[in-house]
Amino acid sequence: MREIVSAALSDDADGAAFAALSVPESYRGAVIRREDSGMFEGLATRDKAPSKSLRVCEVLTPEPGPEEALVAVMASAVNYNTVWSSLFEPVPTFTFLERYGRSDAPLAARHDRPYHVLGSDLAGVVLRTGPGVRRWKPGDRVVAHCLSVELRSPDGHDDTMLDPEQRIWGFETNFGGLAELSLVKGDQLMPMPAHLTWEEAASSGLVNSTAYRQLVSRNGARMKQGDTVLVWGAAGGLGSYATQLALNGGAVPVCVVSGARKAELVRSLGAGLVIDRQQEGYRFWKDETTPDPKEWKRFGAHIRQLTGGDDPDIVLEHPGRETFGASVFVTRRGGTVVTCASTSGYRHEYDNRYLWMSLKRIVGSHFANYREAWEANRLISKGMVHPTLSTVYPLSAVGRATQDVHRNRHAGKVGVLCLAPREGLGVRDERLRERHLSAINRFRTGAGVRSV
Repeated sequence: MREIVSAALSDDADGAAFAALSVPESYRGAVIRREDSGMFEGLATRDKAPSKSLRVCEVLTPEPGPEEALVAVMASAVNYNTVWSSLFEPVPTFTFLERYGRSDAPLAARHDRPYHVLGSDLAGVVLRTGPGVRRWKPGDRVVAHCLSVELRSPDGHDDTMLDPEQRIWGFETNFGGLAELSLVKGDQLMPMPAHLTWEEAASSGLVNSTAYRQLVSRNGARMKQGDTVLVWGAAGGLGSYATQLALNGGAVPVCVVSGARKAELVRSLGAGLVIDRQQEGYRFWKDETTPDPKEWKRFGAHIRQLTGGDDPDIVLEHPGRETFGASVFVTRRGGTVVTCASTSGYRHEYDNRYLWMSLKRIVGSHFANYREAWEANRLISKGMVHPTLSTVYPLSAVGRATQDVHRNRHAGKVGVLCLAPREGLGVRDERLRERHLSAINRFRTGAGVRSV
């Protein structure tokens, strides 16, 4: 592994040098174990602790099969699916691995193991490629998106997200990116942005692609210039990229955050309309089972006050149960609620009169197809969208990093160093970096956060 790190950090190592490196028989990865699946039974979600279920273990190295690549992972990031996996919610991810293992997809049985290596982001170097991988070769510096598809059905050939065998790598498959090595399909790989460090490059793949599909793509809300876009959790992983995409596309984001520090962060992105939920004290539920429409109306009035009377054309919904009724209510007549994730609960409740009588639409959106992910990564590479990395942990502290995300103690994205020995490595285009350095560091210096 030391030789792999040395080659990855060298400016002289070429593809032949990487191809000549020995592949270790095992590697360290962040795993949950099947035997621990019941450890949180009887506890409320808020009381479950990823730091207890996530551990770093030595696991066997898989050999890349047809159309697959083995990547030396320099850095990765924590996403909310890592939180769900570590809490064994809504079901243990071993259910997904077992189902995949029973399928007739080539080599799928390898994924059904008593441990699950998590992680749906990475930045690293291609170490080996399997038969049929033509675009990528050992030594290529890459990032990965998390869509894994088989494409043996016609359903996925217009939009690969509709493939019946679509899975999220590192969540519904094994060998994820929170590890020293990772196994991906060749069509998950994209060029690493040359002006970013390993940890910066690793932080954008899942959330930036997800926001791109939700807002920009024909498969999402089809955002246009002048649209008012309500962004929940605008200082978080998904919301911080959605805010940038809205601003870049000529839309007007209304950013909802929790706390003055996060409000300051989204204003630094260029967003002028900010609602601090903590300061305003919005409570959209009277109790566990009773929504409060008066709070929806108060929230809607606040939005109109900020926008000069406009309701949102688009609502970027990801909190789910806690906010969904309010989202449907405040959307303008004929507008769109585009939804994913449901981090506060999957069972949504809203008043359908405000949907059907005002001709609103609810659009379900799940990650992104390869083209959407590629376009989102291209915006990063051009310096038009910037990483929102805040805190960086070592792989050994991945449980604590995931706990931070679970407790909402973070802003932007939480990164994890895997093979990279320290932060700040991996930059190839210093000139482009210098032009955008303040924006790249915004969520680090602006948030007052740190490395761990």
